Amino acid sequence: MFHFSVLFFANSSVLPSSFPMLWKLFYTSLSFKKTEKSVWVLHEPLISICVLAVSPEEHSTLIHVFQSPPPAKYLLPELTASDYGKKCVVIDLDETLVHSSFKPISNADFIVPVEIDGTIHQVYVLKRPHVDEFLQRMGELFECVLFTASLAKYADPVADLLDRWGVFRARLFRESCVFHRGNYVKDLSRLGRELSKVIIVDNSPASYIFHPENAVPVQSWFDDMTDTELLDLIPFFEGLSKEEEVYSMLHKLCNRSVGNYLTEE
Repeated sequence: MFHFSVLFFANSSVLPSSFPMLWKLFYTSLSFKKTEKSVWVLHEPLISICVLAVSPEEHSTLIHVFQSPPPAKYLLPELTASDYGKKCVVIDLDETLVHSSFKPISNADFIVPVEIDGTIHQVYVLKRPHVDEFLQRMGELFECVLFTASLAKYADPVADLLDRWGVFRARLFRESCVFHRGNYVKDLSRLGRELSKVIIVDNSPASYIFHPENAVPVQSWFDDMTDTELLDLIPFFEGLSKEEEVYSMLHKLCNRSVGNYLTEE
């Protein structure tokens, strides 16, 4: 005999991020066969409903597992009027937009003083080619958020110099990440935005391990001044900005280079 457990999530962004992990945990902890269970999921703009068929013995464990509360406070403030209706693009900093080094770089775009253990160190920063065009266009199309695993005392002054147009509506640093298995992970479910309208641009797959379906992977950049990846991404994002949700186009992009994707469309 099965009991039907109905789970309601008031914000639809909660379920897509937490459901796969918790469901896996539920199966693992109870060691039962998937073929014996049924699951139905309904997504609506303001609520997600999950219906599970479980035995009486499993019912109490299921409720315990799924009662993880949503974040008490989201990482981002409420949308501004100018960004209403726009998708949210989360953009990484190091090796995505810039490369930084403690070693002197003769052609550095910025030199940023950073205090470490009471000593001031000079950080030499190179801008990735076409980063200016990329940021300006992203700012026109999306609500843009800088999200880096770096410390604010380094990343904040770099962002001040890099973002001369005020593209980033918010800046999130290491303390906003989730430390998971040795990596600083950017948990998009904590942003306070609908996940079907969130994209993350990052060179590190570990950074978006919770939400790989929302990612636009980019190659790590260090010093190749012939690199055109940011420039090549602009047409893709122009198309993505017009879509109702992000998953269809991101699925097409998965495991392909942007250049190949664009030539196939």
